[in-house]
Amino acid sequence: MKFLFGVEAFCLACFVLLSQVSAKNSEDIRCKCICPPYREVEGQIYKQNVSLKDCNCLHVVEPMPVDGKDVEAYCLRCECKYEERSSGTIKVTIIIYLSILGLLLLYMVYLTLLEPMLKRRLFGHSQLIQSDDDVVGDQQPFANAHNVLSRSHSRPNMLNKVEHAQQRWRRQVQEQRKSVFDRHVVLS
Repeated sequence: MKFLFGVEAFCLACFVLLSQVSAKNSEDIRCKCICPPYREVEGQIYKQNVSLKDCNCLHVVEPMPVDGKDVEAYCLRCECKYEERSSGTIKVTIIIYLSILGLLLLYMVYLTLLEPMLKRRLFGHSQLIQSDDDVVGDQQPFANAHNVLSRSHSRPNMLNKVEHAQQRWRRQVQEQRKSVFDRHVVLS
């Protein structure tokens, strides 16, 4: 229910933003002229919000750094380009990017804060932490968590699958450590 409300709010925000930028803003179109050095005048870049037909040196370069007959020679050296962008697309892309970033941030908060509390409540704090008699050799502190998770059939969901894969990975790493450090055998 909350998820549908969030999707509806996101769609509404995107619609409002797109409707506001449907008309071209003056910042969405411009003419950019790059003029190289000419005699005593340094090279410069000129930008103006003009239409496509007015995108030339005479309309964009203000104030004109040269005078008289040198204007034509100066303008022939300038390269003018008409540029157009869609600010609506840019805004929607940023909104999507920030939404994904926010979801990842919420997931990180869940993994760091809420998941350990849920584990403690569901499995009991004493079952996950090994006592001093159970520690043998190089075992990981939560090596018996796999047994606890496999016995719990009350929550057959994605979290159990992830936990199982994580424990399998930890056992593989532990075996590799034993073979490298204890037996001095390098994996090939």
